[in-house]
Amino acid sequence: MAITNEKSVSEAIQYRRSVRIFKKEPLDEQKVKECIHLATLAATSSNMQLWEFYHITTKEIIDQIARASFDQNGAKTAQQLVVVVARKDLWRKRVQSNISFLKSQYGNKPETEYSKREKFALNYYKKIVPTIYFDIFGVLGYIKYFAFQIIGLFKPIYRQARESDMRVVAHKSAALAAQNFMISMAAINYDTCPMEGFDSLRVKKIINLPNSSEITMILGCGIRDEQGIYGERFRIPFEDVYHKV
Repeated sequence: MAITNEKSVSEAIQYRRSVRIFKKEPLDEQKVKECIHLATLAATSSNMQLWEFYHITTKEIIDQIARASFDQNGAKTAQQLVVVVARKDLWRKRVQSNISFLKSQYGNKPETEYSKREKFALNYYKKIVPTIYFDIFGVLGYIKYFAFQIIGLFKPIYRQARESDMRVVAHKSAALAAQNFMISMAAINYDTCPMEGFDSLRVKKIINLPNSSEITMILGCGIRDEQGIYGERFRIPFEDVYHKV
């Protein structure tokens, strides 16, 4: 479903605010779904796409999640919710998806006929990515971390190899997708409220998430009430965060 009459990217970014109170005006579920689809086009580390999106449209489930989110207005008044989930645990499945895609692009030929670039791409998913993601209770991650620090004394090397580092990678990609979603919603005059304050165990139980998953954020969705934006936008001076090197 194509969305028309959208704001420009700059207009959507300017329009987007974290809206804490939504009107009781319903949203078009299909339009929200299309914005979630646009979220999946976000940049993602190694194209692993270690994310899932749970589109909550049932009032009863929204109310349950709102209670688990400490009755925040952004959840309590939302017409729909989107739960953005990081799925680092699916890395093996995503590796295989990438390998299958690459082979489909290379054509029907034996691997011996692959070009140097094609072989490198396949080896990246067959060897490098598994080396980074594979771990056993975090122990291998620390071994890799210290080994990479030693190698890094002699040449540039990727250093973030611990289990905690890979969790950060998965959440960064999920957050990029969430931003895509929020800007896409703003482009069609729909509003959002990103929330990190919630009981993650309760929310996971409500929507039947596996223990190995992690919730990046919950996004309240609706049409902004005039009281829903609590004040003027505040940003520290641009000169304090901009550094030209």
